Amino acid sequence: MLADVAREHITFWWVTLGLGAVVISAVILLLSLLVTFVDDIDKNVREAWDTATRVAQNTATTWMLNQAGSLTADLRNEVRKHAELFEAAAAAERGR
Repeated sequence: MLADVAREHITFWWVTLGLGAVVISAVILLLSLLVTFVDDIDKNVREAWDTATRVAQNTATTWMLNQAGSLTADLRNEVRKHAELFEAAAAAERGR
């Protein structure tokens, strides 16, 4: 009778150890998957950050577009004045 109880306890402990091994294996597997997912997310966040940084660098001077329009008009007027001056000089040269 005592031997039967001891065998039952030994069987119970082996079953418990087996279940513990299964649980530990599942935890290791899940933690490995979690590390893989976190690394993947980290890589994608880094790529998104780099892209956002490049976009910010490329659009940092867009505020000057309004100013560029008025400065272009000023440049056009100045070029017209130079062209008129050259035409007048050329006409005077032909008139000589």
